Amino acid sequence: QVQLVESGGGLVQAGDSLRLSCAASGRTFSGYAMGWFRRAPGKEREFVAAIRWSGGSTYYADSVKGRFTISRDNAKNTVYLQMNSLKPEDTAVYYCAGGGSYLQTSAMGYNYWGQGTQVTVSS
Repeated sequence: QVQLVESGGGLVQAGDSLRLSCAASGRTFSGYAMGWFRRAPGKEREFVAAIRWSGGSTYYADSVKGRFTISRDNAKNTVYLQMNSLKPEDTAVYYCAGGGSYLQTSAMGYNYWGQGTQVTVSS
């Protein structure tokens, strides 16, 4: 059974940092992309960042470029999202996704999803 388990969310102030983790179990995602998405209250789910498990190529949404960094630890089968200079508009539930093709930015392109972790940024 494939599982993606996110952790690391919380309540922070604007300008603070958080690191989200996504631990994968049940399979490896070598050759596929892992992604982070988020859903803010009243809004559609949106792409945040993606990484190729093999090679480590990355891609970011314009709204987070320069502030967020996606990375992976092959030995731990874990993907991270380092979020710096957080803004109130980053407030959302963040979801980890696995099994995407290349640097997939569409949620429909991922086969596996975590349960989400809440990130709240106060002003």
